[in-house]
Amino acid sequence: MHFQEIVDFISSRKAFGIKPGLDRMNRLLRLLGNPEKHIQAIHVAGTNGKGSTIQYIKKALLANEYRVGVFTSPSLSGLSGHLWCNNQEVDKREWIPIMNDIYPIIQRLDKQENHPTSFEIITAVAFVHFSKHVDIALIETGMGGRYDTTNCVQPILSIITNVSKDHTAFLGNNIEDIAYHKAGIIKKDTPVILGEIQSNILPTFQTEAAIKNTCIYRLYDHFTYYETRVFPLKQQFIWEYQNERHHTSIMMQGMHQVKNASLALMAITVLIARGFGVDWQLVMQGIHDTELPGRFETVKKNPTIIVDGAHNPAGSKSFISTVQTVYPDVERHLIFAAYEDKDVQSMLDILTDHFNTITLTSFADERAASAEFLYTLTDHDRKRVIPEWQDAVKPLLSRRNRFNGIYLITGSLAFIKEVRSFIIDY
Repeated sequence: MHFQEIVDFISSRKAFGIKPGLDRMNRLLRLLGNPEKHIQAIHVAGTNGKGSTIQYIKKALLANEYRVGVFTSPSLSGLSGHLWCNNQEVDKREWIPIMNDIYPIIQRLDKQENHPTSFEIITAVAFVHFSKHVDIALIETGMGGRYDTTNCVQPILSIITNVSKDHTAFLGNNIEDIAYHKAGIIKKDTPVILGEIQSNILPTFQTEAAIKNTCIYRLYDHFTYYETRVFPLKQQFIWEYQNERHHTSIMMQGMHQVKNASLALMAITVLIARGFGVDWQLVMQGIHDTELPGRFETVKKNPTIIVDGAHNPAGSKSFISTVQTVYPDVERHLIFAAYEDKDVQSMLDILTDHFNTITLTSFADERAASAEFLYTLTDHDRKRVIPEWQDAVKPLLSRRNRFNGIYLITGSLAFIKEVRSFIIDY
């Protein structure tokens, strides 16, 4: 009867852990009448850039008056933040009738010792809602692709943004294994867009596409960007595919965002070929207006505080590249916390040399690395430990204190979620 009951119930399902595989999810969806078969979906996988790419596509389609659903994870605003319709989270009240339909099916599967996980339930809610309320749904994989819960959907387009090491406990320790998992979202007769894919793993995607009898559109091969220019509040570049050329402007910073926007423009091009009607001028306005919380986001000024969810080594490299481009000549201070099961050593190796000071901290999560542990992983000569992140952030928000330079807060997305909410609500 109340959304909080749903929050509590789904939270309790975390006891069943992460269980990759599609059999249980397919059964849950079949008992729900296969809502995923009634969605026009774009399925997006990749180590980094999924969320931004989805936001660019969403804004371009919204500008053309399509109703757009987004399923994303993790969420920066709790359970309700996983499901979006247009520019708003799906109303919490709309979860209640869907969950009342799903709950007896969950009970039935539980009795058979085939327990749906929390992520499977959330995904099912998304598919049910989107099947009734949107023209097109943008579905972000949770982890990997081939055995990810979301891979029950039959999309009209697949996108794989990039491949680097992450979730190695589930996806494998080498890049070839991880590429195999990402390639699993390629479906029969469904085109796939590839971002910046290393040449040594490209055959993995080419083989999968050949098996599935579909075509690949690859960044730098089939479409590209050039003449990139960086300004304080925007970036500009020219995007090109065959005889199509567009002068593009985006507000989000970093070369990785130019790549993400380029993938989105290719996605719009494919949608046009599949019969979607769009006005390119409206597309370009939507692309320009795109923003995404927690992605190099300025959450306070005086002093400038920026939060960024660079939660793996590849993300850290993009983060540093953006820092150097946007703030090349200012005093920079880092506050960092991350999950212990991430490659935190590599992340800190990438970050260490680019800041005047580094503060190592932690957050309330059983997977979080302790501030003391992180302190041992860097040899920065001006590093400090502050075990509770609030004690590192609160002084920056006081009007009585004066600080030099800018403050950049990065690490795991769960950490960024807490910090971002705290600063905005302070």
